[in-house]
Amino acid sequence: MTPDPMALTAWKADRLRALTAEDGWLNLCDRVEIPPGPQSVGSGAQNGVVIATGPKVLGVIDAAAQSFTLPDGTRLDFAASAGGFAQLRVAPFLLELHVVGAQTALRLRDLRLPRQADLQYFPYRPEWVIRADWQALPQPQTKSIGQKGGAETEVQLTHFAAFQHLGQPVTLLATHWKGDKPMFVIRDQTSGTETYAASRFLIGEEITQGAITLDFNRAFHPPCSFTDFAICPLPPRENILPFRIEAGERF
Repeated sequence: MTPDPMALTAWKADRLRALTAEDGWLNLCDRVEIPPGPQSVGSGAQNGVVIATGPKVLGVIDAAAQSFTLPDGTRLDFAASAGGFAQLRVAPFLLELHVVGAQTALRLRDLRLPRQADLQYFPYRPEWVIRADWQALPQPQTKSIGQKGGAETEVQLTHFAAFQHLGQPVTLLATHWKGDKPMFVIRDQTSGTETYAASRFLIGEEITQGAITLDFNRAFHPPCSFTDFAICPLPPRENILPFRIEAGERF
């Protein structure tokens, strides 16, 4: 990836736009697992799904049917969203069916909450734009990884990126995919001081059969750094790096 200050500026603007969107992470106010079958939703203790805010009874949710029935009997249907999870507006909330494994939870976003952020970045470091080897594993592997805010989960590993740093080999496992691009969950020696303690995320770019670009200037904090109601993967052991990466998003 050829260094392009304008492209990095546009990437940062897109990052801020997604974070502050209605379905971003700044107004997420609750996440509650939904028991099987239709369940009443509201802040009252009598509900099957008790939310932290809002009316005593908001309505009835049917996760299997992806529907929501208002107290007056009106049925509303969830619709697919760009983020991959079904969503529905029920004023003043945006409801989302968040599926992890076999468990569906209701994620609740309060559209009345302010959505402002001042993202900070290390100065641009061209040496942290790395053209790495992109190699397929001999056989796909299933790996169990931890999650902040959730139980361990299994991911399917198919590729890794390899490069040299200060003469030492570095191997990063791609544990997730965003669209058609691999995502690396990393931790380095800035974690917990200049950057979020649990991890940062990095999306691979310009992928060919044997190479991938890792632009650490585009490393970014996970949703868990903005809200306690998100579930975020933790880095596998291979992605915990014994050196500092002074590039990308920071506190």
